[in-house]
Amino acid sequence: MKIAILGNGGREHAIAHQISKSPKLNKLYCLPGNAGTKLIAENVELDFYDFEKLGNFVEENKINLVIVGPEKPLVDGVVDFLTNKGIKVFGPNKTSSQLEGSKIFTKKICEKYNIPTAQFGIFNSVKDAHKYLEKAIKPIVVKADGLAAGKGVYICEDTRSAKNAVDEIFNGKFGETNQILIEEFLQGEEMSYFVISDGKTFKKFNTAQDHKRVGEGDTGKNTGGMGAYSPSGLINKELDLKIIEKIVKPTFKAIKDLGVTYKGFLYVGLMIKDNNPYLVEYNVRMGDPECQTILPLLECDLLELINSCCEENLQNQIIEWKNKKSICIVVCSNGYPDTYKKNVEIPNLEKIKIDNNTFVYHAGTQLIDNKIYATGGRVLNFVSISNDLKVSRELVIKEIENLKWKNGFYRKDIGFRIIDK
Repeated sequence: MKIAILGNGGREHAIAHQISKSPKLNKLYCLPGNAGTKLIAENVELDFYDFEKLGNFVEENKINLVIVGPEKPLVDGVVDFLTNKGIKVFGPNKTSSQLEGSKIFTKKICEKYNIPTAQFGIFNSVKDAHKYLEKAIKPIVVKADGLAAGKGVYICEDTRSAKNAVDEIFNGKFGETNQILIEEFLQGEEMSYFVISDGKTFKKFNTAQDHKRVGEGDTGKNTGGMGAYSPSGLINKELDLKIIEKIVKPTFKAIKDLGVTYKGFLYVGLMIKDNNPYLVEYNVRMGDPECQTILPLLECDLLELINSCCEENLQNQIIEWKNKKSICIVVCSNGYPDTYKKNVEIPNLEKIKIDNNTFVYHAGTQLIDNKIYATGGRVLNFVSISNDLKVSRELVIKEIENLKWKNGFYRKDIGFRIIDK
């Protein structure tokens, strides 16, 4: 099979790496890819947001299957466009992608289908939102409705900061909007729960916990993710059943009632309190960096699994996992998530040990004249799998230190809630 993967981050490198192992693969394209994918695929500089150009490229190169990595093209309708051209594509359509594209869309589904989530209000003006905040219990959460690259959520400790958040969102910080979501702050521990669906059935696709804050001890600004580990330390049989029955099944029922099907990965962001799940958000693709920590644990053929979803044959697939634990630590450019330098060389990468249990997935990198340069805020993902998360973390930190890259930083405490308690 000829496969094209859309995206250039660590998630896409992890998917490409896993698919490159498949005996079914003949040719792999990454659009546009990064320095890591260039080692295992043909990188193609093509603006896949130009759907016409993308469609022409796929047809001209006789590509059998397109896998969509990031959320924005899904929300913009790339699946609908390619499907209408008769091209096989893995990812949910535009309507289904509103689960991530609009937080208000998701909240209304929760309300209609009795999915446990935080109590919320939808406001159409600054004045109404401010008035509500005067009396609301703090802390409180203020959210931009649309995509915001993981940064459109404010956890506010007081009325003043909450009002500032409302003002920023309505003033267009995350794009033009005429609605805002304000919800209660849920106490508990977060967990990422993944499923894969072919439009008829779904299967669990492991769990993870990620660290969004930039600083040690989960402090500082929110980021796209500083690291993750899998499986989650919170999961158990009783909780697993509650998540499926109370959250996942009603959501797929809601999608079906809209007259569409859901094909692809579904990321279920949860808050767990007293072994009960509450929906925080949905993502309509694999998380990043959760993808990088989950996929190395997969025992079966990812390409075969994804293709079975496109052919609505998931029920006949057995998803197998290594009985191990995985941890991913993200190396970022100094200054991230604020201002950072771009096009900074990363020497010594060839000295990093990579084997069946140790991986380095590239994110914001580019290969120029046989030298690797950092081009983004999140640059590299170091992953280790073993029987012990503490051992894995120590191995990852050792390899990062061997890199001796002075222009980057990372968190040494990823997994601290389960490793160091």
